[in-house]
Amino acid sequence: MNVHEYQGKELLARYGVAVPTGKVAGSVQEAREVAAALGSEVLVVKAQIHAGGRGAGAVVDTVEEAGRLFADHLEKEGLPAHDLSGGVLLVRSADEAADAAEGMLGKLLVTRQTGAAGRRVSRVLVEEGCDIARELYMSLLLDRATGRPVMMASTEGGMEIEKVAEETPERILRQEIDPAVGLLDGQARKVAFWLGIPAEGIAEAVVFMKSLYAAWLEMDATMVEINPLVQTGAGTLLALDAKMSFDDNALFRQPDIAGLRDDAEEDPKEIWAGKYDLSYIALDGNIGCMVNGAGLAMATMDIIQAAGGRPANFCDVGGGATAERVAEAFKIILSDENVEAVFINIFGGIMKCDVLAQGVVDAARDVEITVPLVVRLEGTNVDQGKAIIAESGLNIIGAEDMADGAAKAVQAAQQRA
Repeated sequence: MNVHEYQGKELLARYGVAVPTGKVAGSVQEAREVAAALGSEVLVVKAQIHAGGRGAGAVVDTVEEAGRLFADHLEKEGLPAHDLSGGVLLVRSADEAADAAEGMLGKLLVTRQTGAAGRRVSRVLVEEGCDIARELYMSLLLDRATGRPVMMASTEGGMEIEKVAEETPERILRQEIDPAVGLLDGQARKVAFWLGIPAEGIAEAVVFMKSLYAAWLEMDATMVEINPLVQTGAGTLLALDAKMSFDDNALFRQPDIAGLRDDAEEDPKEIWAGKYDLSYIALDGNIGCMVNGAGLAMATMDIIQAAGGRPANFCDVGGGATAERVAEAFKIILSDENVEAVFINIFGGIMKCDVLAQGVVDAARDVEITVPLVVRLEGTNVDQGKAIIAESGLNIIGAEDMADGAAKAVQAAQQRA
């Protein structure tokens, strides 16, 4: 689960991480009032969406404009000089802050990370400006290869860390952390020295990093990214931006954080799937996939790609799915207008083939099937499952194995295109 920048900063501030003074606004008048209350000579108005690259993005009115802008520029290298407003604007008065908010609220912000559809801006963060001497980078995340937290730091703040890693990997420091003892003072000092923090600022930097680690650990975060982490003219460290992601599986013990979820920033189909404990991720292809098990899902998507097609989703109904959950998964897949064919690939172990078959039949009675349906069943109660489908009267294409099913699904989708 992701949260907005303003929410991330509020959470980090609870742990003593220094952040700029600011407040979120949902209307032009609120933005004016916040700016006036801050009373700063320099202010920043920042669109709040779940995507990076806001400062290099552009605000547009329609999805069509966003799509053209993305295809022409953002998908390739980035925006050239343009007259459109971006998602991060520097202003110098309450009236200018209100004008900036008016130019963002209700509009679509398109960046390289939003995709061609852009993201609708419903809130802006109005903050005090600060005297920036240096821009750095710092993040905490879980290294799944080692099973340990790792702190990453770079002197190249403000840039995409992926680009830094590709072009100048020597400018990134990785500090592995033993979860049994946490971030040690010596490790934090090493990071601070490597970043070039002056000797008189080392103690403050150590406190900053240990506070950041405490927040990451205690809130069950999967990632905390500060980009940029700025060193002000006075030598203090400030989290000028904050991106936070949390472990969905731990939200049951983080009710306050779970309450920060913004459904408007998520795919409605993924929210729908979550209500039925389904693992669903929308992709950009045209072949819907229903499987049981994450490993089988990955293999199914790979084999569709190998057959010349593109999966439209990752949909795992799990090993203990009921007929009701299978039916909902089928409805979710069919609700995607980009789907030209559906490939159901089930290996019956804990998940029995007859249960899957009954779920598909139940869903078909509620949803009109307008695309080809390819089914491959194998495993527990496979004969009963095939009998349920055969007796349903549905027009289903049978498959002998995964490769056969993928090939038939791709061919069926191509014939409809």
